[in-house]
Amino acid sequence: MLRGLFDVITKPAMRHDWRWRVVCRLTKWLLPNYRLPWPNLLWWEDEEFNAFLTRFGELHGFNSDRRWMLYQLALIANDVPGNTAECGAYQGAGSYLICKATQGTPRTHFIFDSFEGISSPDKHDGSYWHKGDLSCSLENFQRPAGNISIHKGWIPDRFEDVADRRFSFVHIDVDLHQPTADSIEFFYPRMNPGGMIVFDDYGFSSCPGAKKAVDDFLSDKAEKITMLSCGSGLLIKPSISQYK
Repeated sequence: MLRGLFDVITKPAMRHDWRWRVVCRLTKWLLPNYRLPWPNLLWWEDEEFNAFLTRFGELHGFNSDRRWMLYQLALIANDVPGNTAECGAYQGAGSYLICKATQGTPRTHFIFDSFEGISSPDKHDGSYWHKGDLSCSLENFQRPAGNISIHKGWIPDRFEDVADRRFSFVHIDVDLHQPTADSIEFFYPRMNPGGMIVFDDYGFSSCPGAKKAVDDFLSDKAEKITMLSCGSGLLIKPSISQYK
């Protein structure tokens, strides 16, 4: 026993393992339904990505896995022609990653946000959200580098600004039923084959309206949405040949 204690004190690897075991036991006791991720994921060690998380105050937050997944999917979408867009930008973290993933490509990134927080929830949204939540002014928005176009206003009022555009990648992060329904209705027919729509809050119990909006829209479509383990939903627009 003394030898084991000595190793914990003197060996960094042993200290890490001991701390991990303590965290596991405490979590099982305090939050029995919570599931810890493995602490040895390679992307946790990505210095550039960690710098991004630090910039947006999310290094020790709850969004890192969704951010990493968004970035990876945006990289894949580079093979698809078309522009990119984000509905619900908040402080700019999502748009930052999309622009980083598509840098050097001839695209425009379109940003749609009220910059006054979320709109009024409807009967499908439950009681978690309130009008004005997640407010970030345009002055405090962290503008990403690249060819971007910001459209301030309530969804879907400014969508007509890009009615003649085609898209490869769209990130919908509006949390509520009606703006999610408006967003998918507008962007779905404008996605190029192979294009992706990521619904940030599809798999969260706090956003039942967002999930309902997507499910209702796709109820008569050939596409199926994939619920990602990070809580987001992924929709890929297939080519015509995939319908045969």
